[in-house]
Amino acid sequence: MIKHARFTKTHLTLAALALAMSAAAGSAVAAVATATSTSTVITPIKITKAADLAFGSFAAGSTVGTVTVSTNGTRSKTGGVTLMGSGATAAKFDVTGSGALTYSISWAGSSTTLTSGSDSMTFTRVADLTGAGAVTGDVTSGALTAGAQSIYVGGVLDVGIDQAAGNYTGTVSATVEYN
Repeated sequence: MIKHARFTKTHLTLAALALAMSAAAGSAVAAVATATSTSTVITPIKITKAADLAFGSFAAGSTVGTVTVSTNGTRSKTGGVTLMGSGATAAKFDVTGSGALTYSISWAGSSTTLTSGSDSMTFTRVADLTGAGAVTGDVTSGALTAGAQSIYVGGVLDVGIDQAAGNYTGTVSATVEYN
């Protein structure tokens, strides 16, 4: 006599369990995860000249002297210099960029020479971020407010004894860079 095996509910459960275990065994060796990649491009930092530095007109005397233009454009003198008229202005540079980021300021030298032909005068830069009238000091960093800030530049011009008459010119150069 031939006996037939019966497929019972217990056998079905065991078969399903065996199938599930074989599938789980394959996924235990490999796993996958995904990360999101993002970046933010900020506004480039820029600097533009809004005003030139002008020491105005003056006469040299029989003793050395100076002409000082503060960061708010106020002019004063020492020694044998006689101030003539007006025309003094502080330089102004406008810095623009992203949000409230900080930046560094570098200058082309601490003093600059103004020349007229073969004659020259040296001036020492004075700078601040407020235009509050500084006559000494310098600034080497700043922080943008809503993406903007200004740098104000004055200076102290050394005038020699009987300095030769002429139209003297030079430059003040600032470079800004995000920190």
